[in-house]
Amino acid sequence: MVWVGRSSELVRRAWAVNRPLAVTAGLMALMLVTALVGLVADPRSVTGQPAWAKPARFALSIAVYSLTLLWLLTFVRGHDRPVRVVSWTTAVSLTVEMALIAAAAASGTTSHFNFGTATATAVWMTMAAFIVATWAMALATVVLLLRQRVRPPVFAWGLRLGMTVSALGMAVAFLMTLPTSRQRAAAAQGHGLPVVGAHTVGLADGGPGLPVTDWSTLGGDLRIPHFVGLHALQVLPLIGFLLTTRPRGVSARHRVALMWIAALAYLGLVLLLLRQALRARPLTAPDTAAAAALLALAAATGTAVLAVRRHGRGTESR
Repeated sequence: MVWVGRSSELVRRAWAVNRPLAVTAGLMALMLVTALVGLVADPRSVTGQPAWAKPARFALSIAVYSLTLLWLLTFVRGHDRPVRVVSWTTAVSLTVEMALIAAAAASGTTSHFNFGTATATAVWMTMAAFIVATWAMALATVVLLLRQRVRPPVFAWGLRLGMTVSALGMAVAFLMTLPTSRQRAAAAQGHGLPVVGAHTVGLADGGPGLPVTDWSTLGGDLRIPHFVGLHALQVLPLIGFLLTTRPRGVSARHRVALMWIAALAYLGLVLLLLRQALRARPLTAPDTAAAAALLALAAATGTAVLAVRRHGRGTESR
């Protein structure tokens, strides 16, 4: 009962603070339940996976994004009109995108990259426009956070850098819309292209994938850097919060430096995952070059952290 009471209070606060994003999160919760029922009741498959798997993943992802953006925007003061524009544009864009994904699943077809019919093309072009709108609002949020004074500074930079890296992670999705080498070859031979773009690099979509995520286990997959980059929105603000109290005896300036190191390391990881995908290598089978790059990133990050800590202690001793 205590948990229910607290949940109700959080819902009321979210509704009072930002109704568009709160409603969007609620709609996504309902969509997630619907998709889970569909996974059980509907035996059809689309591109090699259950028809309702994609709606379930997107519903969960959009709910988390909406609630996180709602929370981030509470730190923006004195810019009510831009906040309303970001909130409403994001809410409408994500809701329309989700509705089109669910409609495609109900029809037993794919929503993304589908140019097979005039209707499918119109659906995908509409989705693409709203996806761009969502990304533009993410960039607008970065600008609002950069203009906003938030205390302590390390937490402020956690918010700003988290949103920035998240927007870069979103941008990876644009690479998915480009025609693959096979699709370009087919177009050069005068064949029609019912599908333009893909999640997978080196293979057609629909092959073997990891459970739940469906990330390819045979080729590169652009969804991986997209996913990791997107969730910088949660990870980096959390690191900023932790740095407000730890490590002890470190100045505010050095805490901000540690925050930047964490953000650059996270961005480096996203870029390494993007490189892995573009080389058509699955996440489950990294080669020597990928392992070496990851070790180099870890070593550079550790060295930078130690340098900041050493400089901080040296400054305090003087």
